Amino acid sequence: MDSFNDQLLHHFRFFRVYKDGRIEKFHSTHKIPPSDDQITGVRSKDVVISSEPAISARIFLPKIHDPTRKLPLLFYVHGGGFCFQSAFSPVFHKLVSLLAAKSNAIAVSVEYGLFPERPLPACYEDSWAGLQWVASHANRNGPDPWLNEYADFDRVFIGGDSGGGNISHTLAVRVGTLGLPGVKVVGLILVHPFFGGTEDDHMWLYMCPTNGGLEDPRLKPSAEDLSKLGCERVLIFFAQNDHLRDVGRWYYEELKKSGWVGNVEVVEHEGEDHVFHLRKPDCEKAIDLVNKFAAFINHMLQRL
Repeated sequence: MDSFNDQLLHHFRFFRVYKDGRIEKFHSTHKIPPSDDQITGVRSKDVVISSEPAISARIFLPKIHDPTRKLPLLFYVHGGGFCFQSAFSPVFHKLVSLLAAKSNAIAVSVEYGLFPERPLPACYEDSWAGLQWVASHANRNGPDPWLNEYADFDRVFIGGDSGGGNISHTLAVRVGTLGLPGVKVVGLILVHPFFGGTEDDHMWLYMCPTNGGLEDPRLKPSAEDLSKLGCERVLIFFAQNDHLRDVGRWYYEELKKSGWVGNVEVVEHEGEDHVFHLRKPDCEKAIDLVNKFAAFINHMLQRL
C-alpha cells in the first residue's frame, strides 16, 4: 500500500495534490532572456514593476519608422492555468514579439505570481498592478523610457489567452469600475478564454482559497460586471475543438445582452484545439489568428 505521503487527495488538469499537502505540477516553465529580433526589428527588455510582491514584465518595442508617431500599447496576460507558463517563456516571447511587429504596437507582457507559490487572487492583483504601472507613464515621466517616448495612452488594448483571457476580462471590469487615469482602454482581446462552467471549476476554486464559490464573478462573470467593461470593443477567438469553446460562447452571449454599449466580434477556427497557435505557430490558422489580432488593434489606426 502507498504510504500516507503518496495518497492522492485531488487530481486536476494541471496538477495533483497529495494528502501530505504536496502539489505536483504536470508542466514545468522554461524561461529565456529578452532579445532583439533581427528579422522584424522588434527589441525587448525586462522591467521590474514590484519587488514585493515580485511582479515584472517583458516590453517589446517594434521597429520605429516615424519617431514622431505614437504607438498603440498592448498589455498582454499569458495563459497557463494560473500555475505555469511565463511572459519569459519561449512560446510567449515569440507570440508577443510577433504581435508587436504585426500590429506595430508596443507590448507589455506581464509576469504575475503563479499557484501554488502565490495562490489566487495573486494573478489578478499582480496584473492590475502591472496595468497601473503602465498607466503611470501617461504623463510621460514614468520609470520606463520606451513607454514615456513611444506609447499612445489613448490607444491601449488588453489581451490574453486561456487563463490570461480570464484575467484580462477582470482587468477590463476594473478599468470600467475604478477607472485608469490618463489611459483610454480601447479594446479587449480574449483568445480561447477560461471561464466557469467546465470540469476545471473545482481546480480554480482550489487555487483560490478566498473564492466566492461557483458564482464568483472572476470565475463566472456577472451581468453587472459585463455591463461595466471599460472598453469600446471586444474580440473573442474560439477554436472548434476547444474544451473551453462553450463557456467562451456563453461569455459572448452574456456580454451582448448585459447592457454593455460596445462592439463585440468573434473569430472561430474550425478543426483546432485549445491554444493551437502556441503549439503550431507556423500553421495557416495560427498565422490568421495573429493577423486578425493585429488587425483589431490597427482598426483604430485606419480611422485616424
